[in-house]
Amino acid sequence: MRVFIFAGQSNMEGGHSKAKDIKRYPPFVGLDMPQDKVLFSYNIGREEKLTSKGWVALQPVNNLLGPELSFARRVSQEINAPIAIIKCAAGGTTLGADWNPDEPGGFKLYPLALRLVQSSLAELDRKKVPYRIEGFMWHQGENDMFNKECKPNYGKNLKNFLACWRRDLKTPGLKFYIGEHCTKTIWGMDNRDNMYAIRAGQKAVTDSDPLAEYIPTSHDAVEIGGGEGLHYHYGTLGQLEHGVNYADAYLRTIGKLPATNRPLKVWPYAKGSPVKLFILAGHRNMEGERAFAQELEALQGQEALANDNNRVAFKYSIGGGYKISNGWEPFGPAGFYDTFGPELSFGKALQGQVPGNIAMAKFTHSGSQMNDWTPQGTDAKDRNLYPQFIAFIQESIKELQAKGHQAELAGIFYHVGKTTCPLDLTAAKRPNVAVHGRNKPPGLGAPFAEMACQPTTAHGRKGTKPH
Repeated sequence: MRVFIFAGQSNMEGGHSKAKDIKRYPPFVGLDMPQDKVLFSYNIGREEKLTSKGWVALQPVNNLLGPELSFARRVSQEINAPIAIIKCAAGGTTLGADWNPDEPGGFKLYPLALRLVQSSLAELDRKKVPYRIEGFMWHQGENDMFNKECKPNYGKNLKNFLACWRRDLKTPGLKFYIGEHCTKTIWGMDNRDNMYAIRAGQKAVTDSDPLAEYIPTSHDAVEIGGGEGLHYHYGTLGQLEHGVNYADAYLRTIGKLPATNRPLKVWPYAKGSPVKLFILAGHRNMEGERAFAQELEALQGQEALANDNNRVAFKYSIGGGYKISNGWEPFGPAGFYDTFGPELSFGKALQGQVPGNIAMAKFTHSGSQMNDWTPQGTDAKDRNLYPQFIAFIQESIKELQAKGHQAELAGIFYHVGKTTCPLDLTAAKRPNVAVHGRNKPPGLGAPFAEMACQPTTAHGRKGTKPH
């Protein structure tokens, strides 16, 4: 049996998630039901704790769900071994105090989690179930960023945290998967500097520890609307997607991650012919956060958008580089978690109205803000996208030219604003800085269309209808 430990604070608990909403998201339908073949032992909450009191079938707890549900299903589909998950999570807690292994403070979660793991494993021993601890999924740090002592020491504290778990569980080779904070919503925008400090501490550990891996989440969905928009919780869909992130990282570690190549079998353009290149870029709505390819089949007249179009070459870097095409691919749905963006209907309209060859390229980072796309960038260096964006465009043009085409940059279509804080009064000026500023590289004098930000629904969901 392969045992996985999940621990952290409110986003590991499942903050603002609702099990009853799982059915709204096609890739995850059915995860509101128990997974009878997966064992689950848990202690969730702070003052009022929810406990399994032993092993039970994996399922939502008190209508909440964490990343463990989709993680278990994804991993179970790829390995031939039973799975068990041990989870300890409590919102509003710090690594510097509550989770401190050496001097536990506050809710003393390190010793609590250790006892939970040890007692759960002891029960497997009593039942003579052979097992090994395969991985530790950690999502925490939001509260440390508000503490003047915890914030600058997060990296040091995390390094010690990992070492103590390996020592106390007698597993020197234990692999840790460290989840990135949710950088969207107003909290993520207003606390950029704080979140960058914690993120830098996390990356310092994962960069130096070969058995620790940083798991990006900025491409995952969040809940926006009402009180939920004022926090940094993923909500239902984001939790399900984050579980896939952890699962894919683990499967990659053991060499079991399925390949997802979508090669162009035949280059679609005659040699020497001109090609108009259209660039799409921006944030979460350009990525297609809540538009699922499975739903295209129900849209009259749009069903064909779900199929690959081999007459148009397509390349992409989405989610801040979380998913990158393998060169040029056929034009079709290519987002994470079976999602797509406005490029599908846009490309269809272009084919019907623009003479000659067209190619599409897409560059997005849904956890970014407008100032991340400016030439000067910000102090959060890992979010400075302008150089990467320009290099992506230039590379796309050169690749078309290398195939013998006269490449014309026909337009850059940018969707801005979803994660640009409305309280930031300079945001409205930034598109001009990003696109028309003095530092604009030569050769990119393309028409530019800035797409207006649309209001969200009560659930923060745009829906699937192509726009």
